[in-house]
Parts: sequence; structure tokens; C-alpha cells
Amino acid sequence: MAGLIIQPRARIFHGHDWVYASDVKKAFGNPEPGDVISLKDFRDRPLGTAIYNPSSQIVARRFSRRKQDLDVDFFVRRITQALAYRRSAGIDEMLCRMVWSESDGVPGVIIDRYTDVIVLQTLTLAMDMRVALIQEALIEVFDPRVIILRNDSGIRKAEGMELDISLIHGEKPKAFPVEVNGITFEVDPLDGQKTGLYLDQLQAHAEVAAMAKGKRVLDCFSNQGGFALACAKAGAESVRAIDISGHAISALNKNAELNRVNVEGIEANVFDYLKSASAEYDLIILDPPSFTRNKKTLKDAMRGYKEIHLRALKLLDKGGIMSTFCCSHHATRELFLENIVSASTDAKKTLRLMREHTQRADHPVLPAIPETSYLKGFTLEVIPAR
Repeated sequence: MAGLIIQPRARIFHGHDWVYASDVKKAFGNPEPGDVISLKDFRDRPLGTAIYNPSSQIVARRFSRRKQDLDVDFFVRRITQALAYRRSAGIDEMLCRMVWSESDGVPGVIIDRYTDVIVLQTLTLAMDMRVALIQEALIEVFDPRVIILRNDSGIRKAEGMELDISLIHGEKPKAFPVEVNGITFEVDPLDGQKTGLYLDQLQAHAEVAAMAKGKRVLDCFSNQGGFALACAKAGAESVRAIDISGHAISALNKNAELNRVNVEGIEANVFDYLKSASAEYDLIILDPPSFTRNKKTLKDAMRGYKEIHLRALKLLDKGGIMSTFCCSHHATRELFLENIVSASTDAKKTLRLMREHTQRADHPVLPAIPETSYLKGFTLEVIPAR
């Protein structure tokens, strides 16, 4: 088997599974893009088996510490293990992220399950070349009605791959309802904007909604209305949801009808809206898309976060609550919290931390791979200055 010899002090010696181009001492056996390769240290000792793509900044991603091949049995085994974990964690296995890349030992493979519809993403070249094997494994484990290949993520470009959305098993599905936390959502995993719901936030929706009763709520970057609908269901006095996407607002309005709740959806730029909004809210939720995908744009991203924090805090009086979220790994928990504190200082508001939020358990975290921990959130209350 062809492979790579890894330089001393590379992160793989500290438990990580990624190999960057700068970590490679030399290659042997002429590995080809998409190959399964072996990894060895500088003393020729085995480090495990990986997938290879010299066109990516991450040239190799280890998926086993022993010799292993990517065949149907491998995918069946890893998917079955992922299912067992979610069952043990108390996650609804009919509505969850069933496989999440490195966290489930299948780098670059994401599998979302919506009852009998499976949405598959392959974000690494080697896994993309083995879609047929993954499909076969999914049919064996779940016997789904539909499998959709939803490869429209920009991450694929870093691996030198094209974007694509296609139906690879079953008949084209119509939009259909799913229920979570007592709320019905209409999902359209083939023709919709995203794979369906933001499954990582389902737990946070309920946590924030628990504080919404009797409050005037503003849900910013609302998408299809996860927070807005949960707050309305929980007895909020009023709910307004803002998103720049007309498609998202249409989906939100449809979901509000399905749940028989009143949510005012507004198509607008959140930054502009907050700048001109009146101070008429008791709870403001900020759940923007990632402002940064890399370290180079981190400073600009933090300026964006501070701007929305500052504008939101200026709209809140004593007793007001702000729930804010960040889905970028590069913006650490500490950096994000520091950003909130800086905004509160400029707004001349004192904040009390009420609750921390993180990604749902179907997005498991591996401590040795910090990139698997990305979602952080804080709910804070404005208290009298001291």
C-alpha cells in the first residue's frame, strides 16, 4: 500500500487525524488522489490508514489506526456504530445527523436522516469516489425510501470537486413534514435551500424557548424559523423573525401556518434592521451563518459579531435577554465571550450569563480533534449596572 512518512511533531502524534502538506516528510509507492494509503512515522512505524488528496490543504485524513480498506463492510460497520451511539445518547434516530465525518470515523461523510429519507454529503475526494459503496451500506442498514446526494457545500471546492445535487435512490420526494420538540417543520431536502433543518440547533431551540413565555421576541437570521416557532409555541407575547432570504421567510411563514402560531416574518438585512429598530423587545436571538471559514478572515468576522451584539444590546432594557450563537470553529468560546463583553461595555450594559449552549449530541465532539467542536452559544440577561 502506498503512503506517507510523517514529520516529527506533526499533530497526528498528539491524537489528531489530519495530515497537512507541511507534515509530510516524503511519499512512497506513488499514491493517487482518492487512494487509501498507509501512514508511517519517521522510524517506519505504522500510524494507521488514511484517505489521500494532494490537491487539498489536508492531504491525508486518518480513519483507522490499523490497516483498513474502504469497502461496504467498513461503511456498514461505521454507520451501525454511529446509530448505536445516537440511541445511547437518547437522540431521535428518525430525525438526526446519523453520521458526522471524523466524529464518526468517516472523514468527509455527512448523513442526515429524516424518517425514511436520507441526505448524504461527501466532502472529501476519496469518499466521493465511493458514493456507490456508501449508498449500498445505507440501504443495508436503514432500507430508506429515498437517498439524496446533497453535494452543494463550498467545502468541496477545497478538495477540487464540483458541486452537485442529485437523487441516487428512490423516487423524487415532495416536501414533507417532520416533528421535533412538538413543532412541525416542512422539509424539502432535494429542492430546498439546505439539507433540511439545522439539526445541531434543535436542542438550543428548546432551551431558549423555555425563557420566552410572555416576552416580545426578535429572532435574527431566522432561516426557516427554528427559534421563532419554538418561542411562539412556548407562549411568547409576540415573535418577529428577520432573514435576508425571501425563500427562508416563505418557509418560516409556511411553518408558522402548520403550527398555528403567529410569527411576523420580515425579509431584511439583519445589520440594517437592528440599526433602525425600536427598543421594543425582551428577548433577542442572534444565530447568524458563519462569518468566517478560515483564520484569515477571523478579525473581520469578530467585527461583524461585535456589531450585531452592540446593536442588539442597545435595544434591550434591564431584564432583557440576548441569546447569541457562533458556528465557526475558528472563533473559540473564549474569543466569542470576550466579543460579547466588549460589546456590552460599549453599550454600557452589565450582563449576567444565564445559560451556555452547544451542538446537539448527534454532532459528537472528539477532544483530540478540536474542529469537531464548533457551535457555541450564550444566553445573557441585562442587569442593573453595578
